[in-house]
Amino acid sequence: MNAPTRLGLYGLILVAVFAVAGVTANAVIDEDTVQNWVEEEPEDHHGAEEGDGMNSVGHEDHGADASSLGLASAEDGYELTEVAAPSEPGAEDELSLVVTGPDGSPVTDFDLDHEMEMHLIAVRADGQHFRHVHPERDDAGTWSIPWEWDEAGTYRVFADFVPSAAGEGLTLSTTVQVAGDYDPTPASEPVTEATVDGFDVAVEGELIAGEASQLTMNITRDGEPVTELQPYLGAFGHLVALRDGDLAYLHVHPHGDAPEAGETSGPEIVFDATAPTEGRYLLFLDFQVDGQVHTAPLVVDAAAGASNASGVQSGNDSDTASENEEDNDHDH
Repeated sequence: MNAPTRLGLYGLILVAVFAVAGVTANAVIDEDTVQNWVEEEPEDHHGAEEGDGMNSVGHEDHGADASSLGLASAEDGYELTEVAAPSEPGAEDELSLVVTGPDGSPVTDFDLDHEMEMHLIAVRADGQHFRHVHPERDDAGTWSIPWEWDEAGTYRVFADFVPSAAGEGLTLSTTVQVAGDYDPTPASEPVTEATVDGFDVAVEGELIAGEASQLTMNITRDGEPVTELQPYLGAFGHLVALRDGDLAYLHVHPHGDAPEAGETSGPEIVFDATAPTEGRYLLFLDFQVDGQVHTAPLVVDAAAGASNASGVQSGNDSDTASENEEDNDHDH
């Protein structure tokens, strides 16, 4: 038998084998199963090996989903878009943004959260130049506020809000680059006492990773307790906590009921905070006296939780973090 004839015969045999295999597969595997195989997403292999401490894009994995810590620009169908801001220090302009919903359109219906529809937080990557403000929204869904950067650097901008359609709070963020040279000055050690505008603020309590921890802020002036704390945005104080390094955003909850109009308090403000991991956290306390809002920066270290006794890092279980957040209402 010559070569062309042999090749033709082999080809016919292969066709027959594949035909039989196809009939057999259809006989033992139902169509729905095959369709599921087709639709199943492939595993994500970006070169990061299990246990190497890095996530799929090569950044350090801190053990919690970025969206749950305010580090993502999109979550649950909502997205932070059209962010614009001055590109260099000293330039007076606006900071503006749009929140789009699951249908891709700008969201224009928000619930009040601490008397505001939008809480906007901006802070440089090293934890400096913190601001907590409240932009205004136009009818088309664009939020804006007059803005000027004091210094150059990379800034993270957080938008904290409650879409009426969702009924629960979301925190989305993005980064803004401000041109120019700068020397980063990250926190080198804990700071449990700070002085701002003549007020002395001290924090007491231990922050434990993966657990609800109680932090007490004590405010004095000239050595005397301050008992004239006024309600500000529906509370006697607001605390923003950010993880040093990646600026992961923690929800912090004040103790007690909302104050009545004209009511005062002090010198203590008590908060519940849950740190997702051990490490250093930057605290920014807003409080109001005589109609003036003051912001005190503090730094605390979160210790390892009880679950870390076996060598497992606290806060790495996103389900545990979710359970902790469900125990509290959305707050700063």
